[in-house]
Amino acid sequence: MSRGFRLGAFTIHWLQGGMFEIDGGSMFGVVPRVLWEQKCASTPDSHVLLANAPMLVQTPHGNVLIETGLGNKLTKKQHEIFRVRREWDLPAELARLGLSREAISHVVLTHGDFDHAGGVTMCNETGGLELTFPAAMHHVQRQEWEDVLAPNKRSASAYWPENFAGLAEGKNLRLIDGEEEIMPGVRLVRTGGHTRGHQAVWLKSGREAALHLGDLLPMPVYSNPLWIMAYDNFPLDSIAAKEQFLGQGMGKDAWFLFYHDPEILACKLDEAGAVREPFCA
Repeated sequence: MSRGFRLGAFTIHWLQGGMFEIDGGSMFGVVPRVLWEQKCASTPDSHVLLANAPMLVQTPHGNVLIETGLGNKLTKKQHEIFRVRREWDLPAELARLGLSREAISHVVLTHGDFDHAGGVTMCNETGGLELTFPAAMHHVQRQEWEDVLAPNKRSASAYWPENFAGLAEGKNLRLIDGEEEIMPGVRLVRTGGHTRGHQAVWLKSGREAALHLGDLLPMPVYSNPLWIMAYDNFPLDSIAAKEQFLGQGMGKDAWFLFYHDPEILACKLDEAGAVREPFCA
């Protein structure tokens, strides 16, 4: 769990949602290893360590959780395949802040991949499946939810039905059509690119602004719009969205928030995409 990061009247904590290793070629797509390994540490067999760090945003209007981590439902085989290095620990992380699972009023998913949505549900002490945050409204883009319910051959391996069990529109699931402010200072907007319904999260409090671009900007090294993952379903849309939103964020002197970087949790970026004022784990 990170120390608190202040954004106006908001406080942001990055929580332990698990860590795993992933093939660097998948993470950097057509970018040659000789380039990306200069900026991103890797193992001898070219794997990159990724954090999965959900962001707890404490606001005067309620507690918002952005992303949910790997969850506690992975099988032994999945642990081995994904090379899990640290376990998901959200309930205990919240308890250390004096919060219960019921204290989360909103959950935002940038998209439905298992490493972002795995903690929506959890195995309880009796081995049953339940919503991790039973009092929360879960916010997903409508296009993303349509693909969760009917994934194509490419996305089926990342959208796991057990991660969404118990969610029902109008009850604990709100579908966003493009752009919406879900509570004062928290605005969601569809970006597309990584997935059809991928969304970004804008935070604004007082004169301070922050932007979470999900898997369009998983780490600061991706500030080059042409550096995208092989996992991106719509790569040209990813590039266009990155150019648009990076420009908006830099224009507002906003903080960029990161879910997957093991070290840099937030920073500002200069016009060349270089890191300024890093807030580190």
